[in-house]
Amino acid sequence: MRVEVESSRCQGHTLCAMIAPESFVLDDVDGHAHAVSGQVPDDHHASVAEAARSCPEQAILLTDGGPR
Repeated sequence: MRVEVESSRCQGHTLCAMIAPESFVLDDVDGHAHAVSGQVPDDHHASVAEAARSCPEQAILLTDGGPR
């Protein structure tokens, strides 16, 4: 699984970082989220999927593709 945060949609609600802190970091300047790594380790799939479902702005994109 790959994860990406669409920065133009992110409003900095921080839910993703609370749900999956190992996979998302918050920008110190604007508070918007960024994926730690595009490729999600197998043991983090459930928490990253939950973070994507919980995002009020639907700014988290998940794909099944391999590394880019």
